[in-house]
Amino acid sequence: METREEIEHKRYTIAQDMLAIRSMRRGTITEQFLKAKSKGEQPPVLRGPYYVFSRREGQRTISERLTTPAQVDQTRQDIAEYKKFQDLCKEFEALTERLGVLERQDRPTPEKKGGSRLPPW
Repeated sequence: METREEIEHKRYTIAQDMLAIRSMRRGTITEQFLKAKSKGEQPPVLRGPYYVFSRREGQRTISERLTTPAQVDQTRQDIAEYKKFQDLCKEFEALTERLGVLERQDRPTPEKKGGSRLPPW
């Protein structure tokens, strides 16, 4: 069983890890290939891959073409940082829940007085 101090230290470390994230993006990268006919070629030729970053904004999907390898690399890193942020949030939530349980266990419960009370209405 972890102590309150160990849990608080882990929460602090997670908060520091969250603060260290400088850039993140929610979404995915997909590869697109387009069929294009070249002069003199009968069957269409696939061109690509073209990289597209997409994310949901309410009911809409927002897409953005990534035109340079640097944009693709940065966006992949940002997506990975977002996933890391989500994992850190889940871990922070679980630790905070355990901390709350520990604190409630440590707190003395008030003694009940005799008789039952009726609601004031």
